[in-house]
Amino acid sequence: MKRSGPLYTLLGGLLLALFMLSLNATTGTGNSSYGGDSPGGAPPAPSASKSTNDTPSPTPTKSPSKSPSKKPAGKSEYAGRTADDAAAVSISIRDDKAIAYYCNGRDAESWLKGNVEDDGSMRLTGKHGAKLDGTLAGNAVTGKVEVGKQPRDFTAARAKKPSGLYRATTEVRGAKIDGGWIVLPDGRQVGIVKRDDKPRKAPRLDPETGAVTVDGARITARPVVP
Repeated sequence: MKRSGPLYTLLGGLLLALFMLSLNATTGTGNSSYGGDSPGGAPPAPSASKSTNDTPSPTPTKSPSKSPSKKPAGKSEYAGRTADDAAAVSISIRDDKAIAYYCNGRDAESWLKGNVEDDGSMRLTGKHGAKLDGTLAGNAVTGKVEVGKQPRDFTAARAKKPSGLYRATTEVRGAKIDGGWIVLPDGRQVGIVKRDDKPRKAPRLDPETGAVTVDGARITARPVVP
């Protein structure tokens, strides 16, 4: 009977251990595999806030393009006649500058000058109220020229060398010589030479060299450049 005491003690301890294991299994103190979905789990991570830069940036407005200039680059020549065929008109243009010559080949002439605008329009002026209003479009200048209070319409077509405008200013035997020549595209020439301001029909010049004989003296007429 004395030997049964330790056995009872051992059995009692084993029963106590089994009871404790059974108690732990029923209380569920272990971690759940569903994380935050279980009571007491960590709260879900907050979603990223929506960017406040979702508003599309305004489309840049395009500035209106500038109309291309109608002025020819460099130097260009135009020559023609008035609508009534009473006189010839020649215009020399370089960039935005222009010089024109009106001549009837006998006793009336005028040199005019001024600017050429980007749209091809020009308003040239000369002595004694002479004026020329023209427009450059394509390969011609059209407009109106007024010399001696007589307005005339004209058309001057694009001219190629040797056509164009020539001038000579010099002295011959003590007299002042001032001559102007228009060489038309068909080869005809219209010009006036003034000797001490007295006009007369100009002698024919050689357009290839500009050589011309005035009062027995050989002089040189040169292309007019604005």
